[in-house]
Amino acid sequence: MSSITWIIIAGAVLTYLTRIGGHLVLSRFERIHPRVEVALNAVPAAVLTTLVAPAAAEADWRGLVALGFAGLVALRFNALTMFLAGAAVIILLRQFA
Repeated sequence: MSSITWIIIAGAVLTYLTRIGGHLVLSRFERIHPRVEVALNAVPAAVLTTLVAPAAAEADWRGLVALGFAGLVALRFNALTMFLAGAAVIILLRQFA
């Protein structure tokens, strides 16, 4: 196997171990403190922000339109719908505009 295949396998294993490790640590507690729960609930938004912010800072008009549209969708729908709508708009604008 090539080195890239090994890198992909290692990344998959490390991702799995990270996720199962978090589950094992949290399963040892009967109750989770409300502050910890709030912090854990904020993680997906923080990760999405770290992915979107650098791209938005360097975006052209098409990226800004897609970002604005995704923001409007986020006001009404869930995060997955927002992500898919923003991705669809940027794909369409890059393809046809």
